[in-house]
Amino acid sequence: MDMNTFFNDLQNKINHAIQNSPAKDIEKNVKSMMTQGFARLDLVTREEFDIQAQVLAKTHARLELLETRLAELEAKLAAEKTPL
Repeated sequence: MDMNTFFNDLQNKINHAIQNSPAKDIEKNVKSMMTQGFARLDLVTREEFDIQAQVLAKTHARLELLETRLAELEAKLAAEKTPL
């Protein structure tokens, strides 16, 4: 038996032992409990967070633009009301 066959056979036996061990069941149970816990926390995915961050940045930029425009219009209106 060559070394590759030996290691492949050993790896297969270890994988089989792990799949049939209580550790695999514990892993599944822990994963399930964590998934349920995260679902109750009402978390968002990273992708959803990034999208909302982009929307917020665009909204903030638009608000700054509108504030600047409003200040210009207010200044223009005030200048028109000032008697010469």
